[in-house]
Amino acid sequence: MLSGNVPDFLVIGARTGFLTSLKMPEMPWTRIANTINMESKSLDLVDLGGAPMPTQAKGGRQMQDFIQKNVLVKPVDWEIVVGISYNSVQDDQTGTLNNRVRAAGTNFQKHLNNRVFQVLNGGDGTTYGLCYDGLNFISASHVDKGAAYQTVQNNLNSLSLSTTNFDTVNVAAQKYLDDQGEYVNFVGNLLVVPPEQEWVAGQICNNATQYDSANRAANPFSGKKNYIVSPQLDSTSWYLIDESEPIKPLIVAMRQQPFLQDFGFDSKAVDGGLYWFKFFSRYEVYYGDWRLATQGHS
Repeated sequence: MLSGNVPDFLVIGARTGFLTSLKMPEMPWTRIANTINMESKSLDLVDLGGAPMPTQAKGGRQMQDFIQKNVLVKPVDWEIVVGISYNSVQDDQTGTLNNRVRAAGTNFQKHLNNRVFQVLNGGDGTTYGLCYDGLNFISASHVDKGAAYQTVQNNLNSLSLSTTNFDTVNVAAQKYLDDQGEYVNFVGNLLVVPPEQEWVAGQICNNATQYDSANRAANPFSGKKNYIVSPQLDSTSWYLIDESEPIKPLIVAMRQQPFLQDFGFDSKAVDGGLYWFKFFSRYEVYYGDWRLATQGHS
């Protein structure tokens, strides 16, 4: 049927309710992912990497190279279709549709949040694509092509979450080198855990003493680290992330924000017919700089 058969007040209510539902408090995913607004169906992201460090002058013009990195990103189509029967409209012209539409808008935000943490939890090129260096995002063999350093770098660990193991990962996360062979000086300050690890995360980040120390020694991480919980992570997994940098370890490639794409009326549906509304968006999550995320355990 023609969309014109849908009363104007329903269309306006759908648009208004949907837009209002998108104005949610800051979602957890924004702490570990940047949004790149795309203006085309695909985008080749380019980063020049670390700047060359000073070297002793030798006279003349001694050129020092940047090392280029590339990641090709493409959005994925996502949609939600909600409906309300003709009889429901007659019985309640605002509440029923308004609630369904708000739920649709909220679920786009929840889906994006879930997607970001699913991609973080995956860390592998088979499911969610490779990192810019052609390796899994979580890997023991990271190396930038043409980099000044020769030894591979590792953000892959298999350590259960405890004060001692957290310290091991925290030290490792501060010793990454950029492609020029210089320390990047990233400091992991955000612990990301599943619900099963929340209690331990709270002890590490908030307890003034070491909960797992026999003599209750002082906890050097108390008040300096914080944590967030995501059910998208495996029950034993945990990650240490530097969220203080303007760039984040993950990238949200946003081609089109969620919007009301189409609507109509199906006169053959039960309960007097069905008014339907289709909401649509285009985005996908990609891996950025692996140095900003160190896996403690998968």
